[in-house]
Amino acid sequence: MKADALTPAHQSFLAFDFGTRRIGVASGTRLLGAAEPRVTLKSGDFDAIAALIKTWQPDALVIGVPRHPDGAPHEMTAKAQNFGRRLCGRYHLPVFEVDERYTSVEAEAEGAHDVDAAAAALILEQFFREHP
Repeated sequence: MKADALTPAHQSFLAFDFGTRRIGVASGTRLLGAAEPRVTLKSGDFDAIAALIKTWQPDALVIGVPRHPDGAPHEMTAKAQNFGRRLCGRYHLPVFEVDERYTSVEAEAEGAHDVDAAAAALILEQFFREHP
């Protein structure tokens, strides 16, 4: 599921903040190094995800993978990684993982109207910082 390597061809991205009830979505480009919150979907709504992929035509996808504060995996880690495998299998796009501890808390603290989509934007911006 994880992409092998980021290449110069990977310029536009959709990012996902996976949850068992909701999935926040953001889009962004490496050129600007910034992300924009887009929408929050019902978890498992792959038709809506397909529509977003058709609209935004990303080169790759980024998913936030939560972990315990010490970095150890937990139940949601495996669920997020499974979601990433499903994205890769359905849409045949590279999927990159980002450690997304506390992005929802940060989005909420910043007063985001749509916390899940804002968290997805934070995930994507973290990815851009880690992969300039």
